[in-house]
Amino acid sequence: MALVAAFLSSILILSVSSPGNALSSNYYEETCPAAEWIIAATVKAATEKDKTVPAALLRMHFHDCFIRGCDASVLLNSNGNNKAEKDGPPNVSLHAFYVIDNAKKAVEALCPGVVSCADILALAARDAVVLSGGPTWDVPKGRKDGRTSKASETVQLPAPTFNISQLQQSFSQRGLSMEDLAALSGGHTLGFAHCSSFQSRINTNSVDPTINPSFAKSLRNVCPVHSKAKNAGATMDPSSTTFDNTYYGLILKGNGLFSSDQALLSHPKTKNLVNKFASSQKAFEEAFVKSMIKMSSINEGQEVRKDCRVVN
Repeated sequence: MALVAAFLSSILILSVSSPGNALSSNYYEETCPAAEWIIAATVKAATEKDKTVPAALLRMHFHDCFIRGCDASVLLNSNGNNKAEKDGPPNVSLHAFYVIDNAKKAVEALCPGVVSCADILALAARDAVVLSGGPTWDVPKGRKDGRTSKASETVQLPAPTFNISQLQQSFSQRGLSMEDLAALSGGHTLGFAHCSSFQSRINTNSVDPTINPSFAKSLRNVCPVHSKAKNAGATMDPSSTTFDNTYYGLILKGNGLFSSDQALLSHPKTKNLVNKFASSQKAFEEAFVKSMIKMSSINEGQEVRKDCRVVN
């Protein structure tokens, strides 16, 4: 497994420095000019019915990019003897795949075989942020879809229990800096986490010293040690459907939900950025956009899928 991880890391680093698929902002200008509008409309319609959709799409995009680059491998279904990424332990709570399916069907009806699932997911993640009150940006396009998806590779996703060294290593293997780490972590301003993601931090016999005691107590009320409630958990921050800088203020108070959130205060570089982003929504948004473009440009796919759930 270690050899596999090391090999994949080298691929990811290579794809950052010399991407196999050149991306451009006007990639579909002639072949499918209505693509972005169709995708945005699909995400908006889904969000109007389910307020958890934006957080789900943003998380889905992160989890896609951190395995084999942003190649929509997270969208592929398991088949035969192959268990796909979406069925790996860190991804079983991903949802809203139907939104990407709906966008793909709508785009295919107008421009068959042109727009990749990877581009649809990248654009949908941007639209999710915008619909949540966050910034917009011009998404570079031209990604190709991958043909490989393995649940075993999801162990490479940054875990909510990671310390700063583990986070730094995970991001640097993908060509991402400490600045990117601090900015992209701000995506945790949206969404919900199950108790299993932070339970170990709040056990009465081993409370994480980095967590605010009163916050830990409130979480224990939501997540009792022996509870079997599958859907129990907590929102990432009180304004969990609004894209804002609240997340950073919570970290400064010791109210970060994950160990990996609080870990940002354990390194001078990321600590300074947490303070900067907590005091300036504008600074956070500008850094987030820059890092999102950088992360989402990692791509080494091979085809444009007709169906996002299966290879051609």
